[in-house]
Amino acid sequence: MATTYLDHHLALLAHLRSILVALGDAEQVPEENHALFLERFDELLTQLPASPDENLYLGQDLICQIIHRYPQIAHLVPRDLLWFFGGDCLHYMPDEELQMFQALDERRYEAAQNDEPFDWNQEKQLLSLSTQGIQH
Repeated sequence: MATTYLDHHLALLAHLRSILVALGDAEQVPEENHALFLERFDELLTQLPASPDENLYLGQDLICQIIHRYPQIAHLVPRDLLWFFGGDCLHYMPDEELQMFQALDERRYEAAQNDEPFDWNQEKQLLSLSTQGIQH
């Protein structure tokens, strides 16, 4: 089932939050700082649906903090979130991945211009497969 672009990323953020909670439950991080970080993360989850553009910087900041503060889970941060928030988050993506997400975004905009449905996950999978075919 196709979801909106924003809903897709909100679901990824919710999943990332569950990983952060599990990290705290496993007592792998200092509790006080972690609780404050989760509060800020929850602010993002609350504010992002109402005003996505105004909260991109907060998202960039939090995603970058996850990578720095919690290196043990940095590999679990969905790549889609790095692209969605952009800015400093893009420094954690290789050029090939940036090109793939750029092409994916172009497809999304083209579909919107033509009033065509667009399934981010399906298109990403198709694009990834075609890119892999070229590399092999």
